[in-house]
Amino acid sequence: MDLIKVAQEAFNEGIKEVPEFGAGDTVSVHYKIKEGTKERIQVFRGVVIQVKGHGNNKRFTVRKVSNNVGIERIFPIRSPFIDKIEVNRKGKVRRARIYYFRKLTGKKARIKEKRV
Repeated sequence: MDLIKVAQEAFNEGIKEVPEFGAGDTVSVHYKIKEGTKERIQVFRGVVIQVKGHGNNKRFTVRKVSNNVGIERIFPIRSPFIDKIEVNRKGKVRRARIYYFRKLTGKKARIKEKRV
């Protein structure tokens, strides 16, 4: 019995706690980047456009605007390169995939915050 518990604990050590988030939420993804022999953590902060898949194959798309250029990046939730995910704001949207968000600029591109 003890051997089974030890094996389960060892298996669960590698799994990181992922916060619950959805489309419209603003998240900060702390991503490990290797440059030669050095490793650093870069923060990618943006709005979640979609969450796709289920289980270990779950992935999410984050969009941010940098220097008036929209940048989107797809992250697998169980990636070993993700250090942590922080939910900065909960957004109030009516859809699961907010592709229309790409076309919006200025005040129209604002997402209302969900009240708790």
